[in-house]
Amino acid sequence: MPAHGQGHQITLDQGESGPHTSLRRALRLLEAADRHPYGAGLSDLVRETALPEPVVRELAALLCAEGYLQPSDGGWVLGGTFAMLGQYNREQLIRIRLQHKLTELRDELGAAVYFSRYHDGELRVEAVAEAAHAPAVHEWVDFKATAHASAIGKCLLSQLDHDGRLDHLARHPIARLTSRTITDTDQLMHRLERQPATLPMLDLQEYALGTVCAAVPVIAGSTVGCLAMSLPLDNAHRLRAAAELLAERAAPLMLAMAV
Repeated sequence: MPAHGQGHQITLDQGESGPHTSLRRALRLLEAADRHPYGAGLSDLVRETALPEPVVRELAALLCAEGYLQPSDGGWVLGGTFAMLGQYNREQLIRIRLQHKLTELRDELGAAVYFSRYHDGELRVEAVAEAAHAPAVHEWVDFKATAHASAIGKCLLSQLDHDGRLDHLARHPIARLTSRTITDTDQLMHRLERQPATLPMLDLQEYALGTVCAAVPVIAGSTVGCLAMSLPLDNAHRLRAAAELLAERAAPLMLAMAV
């Protein structure tokens, strides 16, 4: 790995040289810099990599030229090039991480778990963790058209402003799905407006008979989202405790997703 402005190859410790050794030493230097988020000085890098000072200087200069390091108060910090790595598959990696977190939560709650968002005027269930012991709700009517009845839908609608709710209901008119479904627009709007953000939104057989659900808002920037769970009716006695635990897990889950 040639040094910029030099006519020779960087000589590494113990007399070793070559592209593979240079690469390994560059990686060790980056790892050392990463341990100093406020800046790693020359002495820090020399000590932690066990490389000669001239080698550290030359490697640091090369990594700065490539954007992997940047100078900071007489030392170096990781550069902006790292922020670009993985952008092409970032969405896929986030989905994998989300599914893993939902699966953990499913097993902790003993219930099917869902992550949903309200995007471009529509409800979207983006991830579900279910199992034989934690069956998901059977989507017998399109979730997008039944936000007025489901815990997920009502939780998302409650995060919109008044006009946003009216717009949604104008495009997806209220329909009776069960004998428990709220079909009066004014009554539904009143409930949505009075729903405390700190309490789970419930669906007690409003979308489907035999199923109870709870949903809590997910606050992450401009995202209108929610984390939800469902239980068969014969487990309805567990709903309150499970919903409280769901609310406790929502913030840490989304924080993990953002890292």
